[in-house]
Amino acid sequence: MLHIHDDDGQAGRLQVAIDIARLEKGHINCIQAAGIEPLVVDPFAGLSGMVAMIDTIHDQDKRVRHAIEARLAAAGVAWDWRCFEGAAAEALIAQSRLADVVIVSQPSDHHADLSLNSIGDLLVHASAPVLVVPGGCNNLQADGDVVLAWNGSAEAAHAMRLVAPLMKQARRIHVVDVDDDRPATQRGVPAGDAAAYLARHGIACELHEWPSKGRRISAALLHAVAELGARFLVMGAYGHSRLRETVLGGVTRELLSASPVPLLLAH
Repeated sequence: MLHIHDDDGQAGRLQVAIDIARLEKGHINCIQAAGIEPLVVDPFAGLSGMVAMIDTIHDQDKRVRHAIEARLAAAGVAWDWRCFEGAAAEALIAQSRLADVVIVSQPSDHHADLSLNSIGDLLVHASAPVLVVPGGCNNLQADGDVVLAWNGSAEAAHAMRLVAPLMKQARRIHVVDVDDDRPATQRGVPAGDAAAYLARHGIACELHEWPSKGRRISAALLHAVAELGARFLVMGAYGHSRLRETVLGGVTRELLSASPVPLLLAH
């Protein structure tokens, strides 16, 4: 499922969707939300200005659709198109029940349609993992190296299970467990059990206990991604409450803003 919006990230996430569709012989479900909320009529102001604005939005959306459909046709992949009024996050959440992955762009000032909070809503409520494409990324090298961030949590296990079909395409899976000084009783499922699960699905991996060296976990994970040459990062989202992450900071929130490689997340 691909988020459609006329912003700086559209070309990159479109190419990522095409890469996955070609690799998996898949189908791209394009979701375009106009962002028009129900009108509250002011009897003294009239509707002409509002109607003209809505017509302009719909005309722009049609131009975007024609351009993207031409690109999809040239790429030789299967797709369909669904248009909605209202907020993009709500449309993506509602339509995600039969999706394998939802593709959006990393939040930035140039991607006004989905803010950091909107992507947070999507991560918590969507029925599929969410692939967040960073700015400047124009492809997904699914056959390269992949880092699976492991902390023993239910979220990490859920992300691993949902993303396992795509990880089968990878050259090498690196299961990275950042040493964060938690006692053994609080570390959840051991990384070795994650490796055994992957092996039963025909996916070989390498285990890494990554030293934090006093850094935040997000910084240690980004260091692992760089050192291991990973093409994308898989992890569980919001192991702590979103309120705590918003107030105190958290791994999910920090990586959503800073990851230089595509980020595959599941809650």
